[in-house]
Amino acid sequence: MGHTTRRLLTSALLVLAAGAGAGVAPGVAHAAGARATVDVNSQLKVRAKPSLTAAITGTLRDGQRIAVACSVTGQKVRGKVRTTAVWDRLSDGRYVSHAYVRTSAKIPACKSTVATPKPAPKPAPKPAPAPAQTPAQFIAAAVPGAQQGWREYGVPASVTIAQAILESGWGRSGLSSVDRNYFGIKCQGSYYGPHANGCHVYKTTECDKAGKCFPASDAFRTYASMARSIRDHGHFLKNNKRYAPAFAHTKNANKFIEAVRKAGYATDPNYTTKVTGIMKKYDLYQYDTWK
Repeated sequence: MGHTTRRLLTSALLVLAAGAGAGVAPGVAHAAGARATVDVNSQLKVRAKPSLTAAITGTLRDGQRIAVACSVTGQKVRGKVRTTAVWDRLSDGRYVSHAYVRTSAKIPACKSTVATPKPAPKPAPKPAPAPAQTPAQFIAAAVPGAQQGWREYGVPASVTIAQAILESGWGRSGLSSVDRNYFGIKCQGSYYGPHANGCHVYKTTECDKAGKCFPASDAFRTYASMARSIRDHGHFLKNNKRYAPAFAHTKNANKFIEAVRKAGYATDPNYTTKVTGIMKKYDLYQYDTWK
């Protein structure tokens, strides 16, 4: 057999072997590219352009393997793996944020010119800050939403009201007075849950373990009313697996808040004492409807 014939047969066998052992997840093209794995809490949205405002063209599941052709710079995203402005172009020309991708391969920059993503539309004017309330007024306004949250999600109303008081400073914080966000609940990517009506990005400063600080930004949920924010507090706790142990104490407010703290809700070792102190001082237990 001639050298040319042997080379052709060898190349064909290598191609067949590679196709048989690739193990690519359904929906991923068998195309050349850096191998990577999706790391996301639920599903990763695939976009037409490297921006969260671009059209959604599909989704990828957690753990799904993908082939990344190259990378481009787009909208900055805070994801499960990292915070980055890098987007990965898949073999079919669509994009996913590198903030949700794990790989040890070196991904080359895309050679073709990618249009700069259009800036997000300017948000609608924010509502005027809510007027300051006395403690009695604040509690009275919080009770209906807190009791509704108990009926929907099982979070004691006394706990919800006390946390709202502590974390919003009786509704005087910027988040609560402008955005009706009484618990500092953030948006997860572009997701803001069933009770919020959008996200408001605030510029912040973050510091790493070495003490080096840098500018950053966080998107916090916005609400149409105080009651919506309070109900979202129950939804947030109920649908976050880390707080599941607390729901063994839905009829014991003190044990419930201690379990929430232990699950990592707050790093302050005195957080439980502060919350229960507010509950006792203002007799918030009277609003627990299981009694």
